[in-house]
Amino acid sequence: MIKKSYPTSSLIISTYNWPEALECCLKSILRQSRMPNEVIVADDGSTRETHDLIERFRPLFPVPLIHVWQPDEGFQLARIRNKAIAKANYAYIIQIDSDLILHKRFVEDHLRLSRPGCFATGSRVILSEAYSKRLLDRRQGKASIFRWSSLNKNNGLRIPILTKLYKRHRAADIFYLRGCNMAFWRKDLMAVNGYNEEIQGWGREDNEIAARLINLGISKMVVKHSAIVFHIYHKEKERNSVLTNNELLQKSISEKLITAPVGIQNHLQGS
Repeated sequence: MIKKSYPTSSLIISTYNWPEALECCLKSILRQSRMPNEVIVADDGSTRETHDLIERFRPLFPVPLIHVWQPDEGFQLARIRNKAIAKANYAYIIQIDSDLILHKRFVEDHLRLSRPGCFATGSRVILSEAYSKRLLDRRQGKASIFRWSSLNKNNGLRIPILTKLYKRHRAADIFYLRGCNMAFWRKDLMAVNGYNEEIQGWGREDNEIAARLINLGISKMVVKHSAIVFHIYHKEKERNSVLTNNELLQKSISEKLITAPVGIQNHLQGS
């Protein structure tokens, strides 16, 4: 049996002004069975408290812990993700949000499942408000579906033998994905010019980049029962920008666009 060789990887964490959740997330990364080659915090304008937290954790990490920050100019997730991807040094990009606690084999699972010509999207366990408060109060980097309630415990069952049954599930459906749990080859992100920075405010940046990757010929791979994440409860963000962002998404679909008009090229050295 030939043993799979894992690609080098950068783990990118999107965050904004929630250091308590970020601390839980960072602690869960320190528990990983296989560490990424670097961890990049993509910070969309947080205050000094987040900076100080990252500085405190940096000596604890066996790999580089990098802080990429931009001023707070409203919800600019596409732009800060592009800046982090531009900074990334490794072949495979694993993308999460800071309101997640990772299963200890999360990174290992994503690397094991990586395939050329594919990007991956995983699912999440939505933790109850009460359990989330307990985890935040204690700054815990470990969560369980067995001790407290969650809305979808099935997503927290790690059963790798079942994962392959879902790989092609709803493969063409760009709305069946979670931007908080995705993975891409960096070269594929470069080929589509990264995220579309015309998309501002909450929503659709992940669906839109998925549409352009599929237009390029990159297949969507669904990851279930592996690469598990636990989502810390919070109130829903305002969705005032969804209509405008939907129009940009539909344009990418109808015109079969591949490259973002305003994207990662703006953040590469020498550009």
